[in-house]
Amino acid sequence: MKLDILVFASHPDDAELSCSGTIAKHISLGKKVGIVDLTRGERGTRGSADLRDLESAESSKILGIHARENLRMDDCFFKNDKEHQLKIISMIRKYQPSIILANAVDDRHPDHARGSQLVKDSVFFSALGKIETQINGEIQNPWKPDLLLHYIQDKFIAPDVVIDISDFVEIKIASIKAFSSQFYDPNSNEPETYISRPDFFESVNARHIEFGKSINARYAEGFTCDKLLGVNSLFELK
Repeated sequence: MKLDILVFASHPDDAELSCSGTIAKHISLGKKVGIVDLTRGERGTRGSADLRDLESAESSKILGIHARENLRMDDCFFKNDKEHQLKIISMIRKYQPSIILANAVDDRHPDHARGSQLVKDSVFFSALGKIETQINGEIQNPWKPDLLLHYIQDKFIAPDVVIDISDFVEIKIASIKAFSSQFYDPNSNEPETYISRPDFFESVNARHIEFGKSINARYAEGFTCDKLLGVNSLFELK
């Protein structure tokens, strides 16, 4: 299946927390969107890898995405090396996306920045014909996406691109809450974490408002880009 947008995430729920409003909006516009999680989040303080698999499936239904895979890399210890790059390259060549969304270039969790750089390097290598990858025993063709953007996670980073998600916040929050083991539950006996505190969703919404006000929208999500972005007309700018 060829996708319009392919989202890479170091952990299940990274994409939901950071760019699921953008995902839902583009699906509503008829675009095909998929998510590739690098790890199962097996070293997270709360829940388990098996539970997060189930939660990922539920979130995917809520968002209506067209494909989701998990590369089962080693949570906290995956590397930006040839072995891991080839796995990412294979996914890019499999789905042939026009746009790739990846983790934040810098963030509180070390896996996020490492995953960001891993995907960035792999996007470049995916276009090189002399780097061979296979899927189901068949050699894949090189693929060069048109655009790589990095979503913004816990740490504030000034965005280069801001997307109005005002009509999709409810879907976003529902997709996040599908990961119920990770967030606030008054009946849970799990240890409290930074994201499981009852006021966590206030910070999520505050970020939406912060980015939204810059484009005169109620809620928005932000992205960074490593290259200059061009438009055909000044009237495409908001």
